[in-house]
Amino acid sequence: MAYLQITLKIANANRAAAAAVYQKYKAPFLETIAGAKSKELLARDEDVQVLHGFDTVEHANAYLQSALFNADVVGGLMPLLDAAPDVRIYAS
Repeated sequence: MAYLQITLKIANANRAAAAAVYQKYKAPFLETIAGAKSKELLARDEDVQVLHGFDTVEHANAYLQSALFNADVVGGLMPLLDAAPDVRIYAS
């Protein structure tokens, strides 16, 4: 199992819009991305994290190169971000 963790700095005023982007692309992620197993939104006072589960590290890296991630997800979130996202991949 591998995990892609993306930490986002998003102002409280923009969190509902960011959650809408998450909801919009959760099903397409799970249905169309190779090796996708799960996707969870974790909200804290200081940031928002999206935790993606994959079957392999290679599939996690491939998702970062996909059109769904770059055009749709990043495109939808970019205007809402206060800083560049922190992207990490973990293997278990």
